[in-house]
Amino acid sequence: MLSRFEFSRQSLELHLFFARIMKEHAFFLEAGFTPRDVKFTKKADELKKAFEEFLCDVIAISDGIVSQDFLSSGQAFTEYTLEAEKATEFYSGISLDTKLTKAVSELSGLPGRYNQMLDRKVMELNRRAIWLLDDIIQFKKTILNDVLACKMFTLNYPLLIEHIMREAKLYQHLVRRLQAREVINPRREAFEQEAFWNRIMAEHAKFIRGLLDPTEEELIQTAHNFGKEFDKLTAEAKIASERSRPNIDVTLESIRATENIRDFKAQGTEGILDCQIRSIILPLLGDHTLREANHYLFLLRIFTPRSY
Repeated sequence: MLSRFEFSRQSLELHLFFARIMKEHAFFLEAGFTPRDVKFTKKADELKKAFEEFLCDVIAISDGIVSQDFLSSGQAFTEYTLEAEKATEFYSGISLDTKLTKAVSELSGLPGRYNQMLDRKVMELNRRAIWLLDDIIQFKKTILNDVLACKMFTLNYPLLIEHIMREAKLYQHLVRRLQAREVINPRREAFEQEAFWNRIMAEHAKFIRGLLDPTEEELIQTAHNFGKEFDKLTAEAKIASERSRPNIDVTLESIRATENIRDFKAQGTEGILDCQIRSIILPLLGDHTLREANHYLFLLRIFTPRSY
């Protein structure tokens, strides 16, 4: 069973990464609706604000509890996040609470004082997260069903809606396990996580490929190659998971590929912010996918024995 401190630390780190991801999912959905679907636009905005409020409450009790390794990993924010939010707010006219980014960037990973009240606060946050995730998962499911039944048009790919629903379900699954004080051993579950996140990286590459301007032929080809590479790594990780046989070569190859796509996403986000890349990619979407690559690298380094 998890110690009280580990329960709090792991829960808060999970929320600092994933709650921001969820609020941005709601934003991307909101930005993709047509004027006809004003009720869906309103619901997406409500969900965005709910996750912003939740993230604010998480940040308020995270100082001195979350680790410096987590804060330095680029999962909760990157050097581009604040500028990407401001630019995306300008382009879309949809508000984003940039104060949250400033607040999380000021968190300290230096050990603070743990108290028993924290345990109760984190348990309540976890309950809120599960409830909010029920809501956003159902919302995404409704949108996807309507799109596939030709009852709705949105600027978001159906695969993107499936993609963000899978991420929400993973987040909820991990929160439920933490709430049960279950010890999550990332190394033991390495290949399941690798299969999941390699698929996410493959889909990121395919989304980027499809959102670049047709004149960006070199970038389109690079994104296409990443998609193929991560499809292969997904299949290899699934085989390793099914055989329950450790294969460090798969993990090492995933690290190399993820470092490369992380650099590609960082350069792309910077290029979009500097108006040097032709695309229909919102700056925040670039930073969003970059943070997910950073999160995956953080996990991969846990999976990899120190001897390698």
